[in-house]
Amino acid sequence: MPKSEQSVDKEEYGVPDADSPEWTAEKFARSIGFSELPEQMRKTFSAIQEASRKRRGQQKAPTKQPVTIRLSPDVLAVLRGKGRGWQTLVDQALREKFLKAKA
Repeated sequence: MPKSEQSVDKEEYGVPDADSPEWTAEKFARSIGFSELPEQMRKTFSAIQEASRKRRGQQKAPTKQPVTIRLSPDVLAVLRGKGRGWQTLVDQALREKFLKAKA
């Protein structure tokens, strides 16, 4: 059975609400493609999409070097468990261990 004809599992996807109502056959029939939108609206949407593609600028000093490192699965699990910024924690720990020991 094609995916579009399969029943939706309400427990998995939740029940549609006012903020995101379920699309009916009537709504699909009234919908139009991007190329059918007014030119100004297409330009606006394209500008929004292009802006979302922009990345951060070049890193300020000190510039860090990207590396590949192999870690034990248990160590990696603990590090990733710290959440966002776990790579910075690794950098700080290595800095404390090796650079302070030098001084």
